[in-house]
Amino acid sequence: MAKIHPTALIDPGAQVAEGIAVGPFAVIENDVSIGPECRIDAHAVVKRYSRLGRGNTIHEHAIIGGDPQDLSFKPCASYVTIGDDNVIREGVSIHRATREGAATSLGDGNFLMANAHVAHDCTLGNFVVLANSAALGGHVCVGDRAFISANAAVHQFCRIGRIAMISGLAGVNMDCLPFTLVTGAPARVVGLNRVGLQRAGVNAQEISALKRAYQLLFLSGMGTRDALAELASSPFALVREWCEFIAASTRGFARQRG
Repeated sequence: MAKIHPTALIDPGAQVAEGIAVGPFAVIENDVSIGPECRIDAHAVVKRYSRLGRGNTIHEHAIIGGDPQDLSFKPCASYVTIGDDNVIREGVSIHRATREGAATSLGDGNFLMANAHVAHDCTLGNFVVLANSAALGGHVCVGDRAFISANAAVHQFCRIGRIAMISGLAGVNMDCLPFTLVTGAPARVVGLNRVGLQRAGVNAQEISALKRAYQLLFLSGMGTRDALAELASSPFALVREWCEFIAASTRGFARQRG
């Protein structure tokens, strides 16, 4: 049975599943769907065109589905889609996409800490962490299990690879390779995210292969094209993943810190 505070405002056009909890003065607008076992805390706002799956927790003063901060935006039916079991803490803002039918999307199990911002057209995978006041520009893509630390800022259209860790206060203006540790402004690579790899269950042999690949790509003095040609034949899928990630880059990728 839903537990809805009498001061909460829920539009009749919203689809709200059984078993959710809605706190005082929360607002749920028209054309919203919220799955079972969700909790919407006091003063949180879930705006039109938002789609939430099962078991999400939206804390106080978070705003889901606000209009994109894009001067070229023309009002249209664009969306925020959120999967299951996400935790969205106080003051987080997630903006909907800029194009008709498009969506800003979050997968499952993500943890967005207080005052983090996810701009229009972003895509977050699963088990991503955005620490306090981390900010993603428009069209940023964040891979599974990436960790973006407090007050880091990511430029629009950048990609953060899976299991990458971005340090606090970093200014990211290029793609960041999967499995790397990135710091500074402008952001530079300083090593492998060993702790993240171990927590994700990557075995020691694969981590050693990534270490050798890192040395070849960043420390050997070999040109990037030649290094990638050598790495492309690696028997280790995680090493080949670097090659594929770099090949798909349109902004270039963050290099070793000098």
